[in-house]
Amino acid sequence: MPIPDLPVLAAEDSQLSKTFGPEIANYFSGSPLNRLSFLRTDHDFLQTAFSHPAASFLLMNELAPLTKDDGAHLGFVSSADVVALTGEKPFAKTEEELVRDFNSADTHPVILFLGVDEKNHLPSHSGEIPEEFIYKDYKGSPYFAIDITPRGSHAEAAIAVIAAVQAKGLSFHSASPRHMGLHAGQAATYGYARALLDWNARNPFCAQCGQPTLSVNAGTKRVCPPTDLAGSDTDTPTPRKPCATRGTVSNLSFPRTDPTVIMAIVSADGRRILLGRQRRWPRFWYSTLAGFQEPGESIEEAVRREVWEESGVRVGRVVLHSSQPWPFPASLMIGAVGQALPGDGETVYLGNDAELESAKWFELEEVREALARGTSNLGEPAPETYVEGGLRLPPRTAIANRLITAVVEGWGVVSRM
Repeated sequence: MPIPDLPVLAAEDSQLSKTFGPEIANYFSGSPLNRLSFLRTDHDFLQTAFSHPAASFLLMNELAPLTKDDGAHLGFVSSADVVALTGEKPFAKTEEELVRDFNSADTHPVILFLGVDEKNHLPSHSGEIPEEFIYKDYKGSPYFAIDITPRGSHAEAAIAVIAAVQAKGLSFHSASPRHMGLHAGQAATYGYARALLDWNARNPFCAQCGQPTLSVNAGTKRVCPPTDLAGSDTDTPTPRKPCATRGTVSNLSFPRTDPTVIMAIVSADGRRILLGRQRRWPRFWYSTLAGFQEPGESIEEAVRREVWEESGVRVGRVVLHSSQPWPFPASLMIGAVGQALPGDGETVYLGNDAELESAKWFELEEVREALARGTSNLGEPAPETYVEGGLRLPPRTAIANRLITAVVEGWGVVSRM
C-alpha cells in the first residue's frame, strides 16, 4: 500500500507563526470541501446540488467506503447510480414536512451532504472536470455520502445498487479501515463521512424517550417526531408518547465529538521521551500516552492526570501542538507536549492503572532511529528497514508519530527547555 501524503497548509508569514512556528495539520484533517454548513437546512439547495450533473457520491457499506485501484483512491459515482435507492428527489421536503410525514416502518438511507469542492481537488464520478454547479454565490462540485448498508425496508434496493457499482470494477474497502493509504484530501473526506454516518447508525432511537428518530439536515441532525404513520390504516398519523426534545428542553440530537488528549512527554533535561505499550500491541511497539478528557477538566489538566494515572510520571508545563480528527468513532485527538518534573517526578510506576503493560524512558537518538526504520500501523508487519529487537513506532498518519517527531526535531518550547 502506498504511503499516504499529509495535509499541507498554505504558507503564511504571521506574527503567530514567527512566535510559535507553523501550524501542523494531521491525517484526516485538511478537507478540500467547503462544508457550507449553514445551507444544510435549505432543502432547495440540497435538492439542486443532488440533481446536478457535477454531483459525486461516496457510497459506504457497513462504513467501508467505495474505492478503486485496490483502495488507493475513493470511488465516486453519479446520481444516476443511486436514484434507484434514494429516489430522484430525496431533499424535496422541508424538515417540517419530513417530521409530519414520518413513518418509522418506511426506512431510507442516510444521505450526507459533505460540501462543495471549489477547486476540483477531489476526483469526480466521471474522472473529468465536471460542469460547474452554481447556487446563489456558491460554486463548485457537490459531494455527498450515502450509507448504502442493506437494512430496513430499503435493503433490497441497496443490494441492487451495490451489485451495480461492483460490476463497474469498484469495491468496498474494509481492510485496515483506519489507515487506507488515501491521499490527504480523500482521507479527510472519508473520515468526515465515516464519523457522521456512524453517528446516524448508532442513534436510531431517541435518548430521551427511546422512540425511533429521524435524520434531517442532510445527515447532521436527528429529531424525535411527535407522530408516526407506521401502523396506521389511514393517512392520519398516530401520536407518539411525549418527549422532552419537543418541549422547552429541546435536546435535539447532534453529532458528538469526544475530546481525547495524546501527549509526548519529555524528561526534565529534555533528552528522553516517555512511551508506553499495551499488551495487545506487537513486540517492541510503543507509542505516546493518551486518554479521554473528562468533564470539568482543562486540556492541560487532562494531560497531567492521564500521564500520572498510566505511568506514575508527574508532568509540569504542557503546551499544545496540533489536533487530529479521529473518526473511530468520534474522537478529536488533542496533541500536546509536556515536560516531566525533575527527580521523583520522572519515576515510572504502573500500579495506578493497569492499562499499560510497560512505560519507559527512551533516549532521543533511539527514538530518531525508530522513526527512520521502524514505523508501521498496528496489525501490519514492520518495514524492511526494521532491525528485530529495535523500537517500533506508529506511522506518520498517526498524531502520535507527529508528536514524537516534533520532540526529536526540537519543536518549539521543547527545544528551549
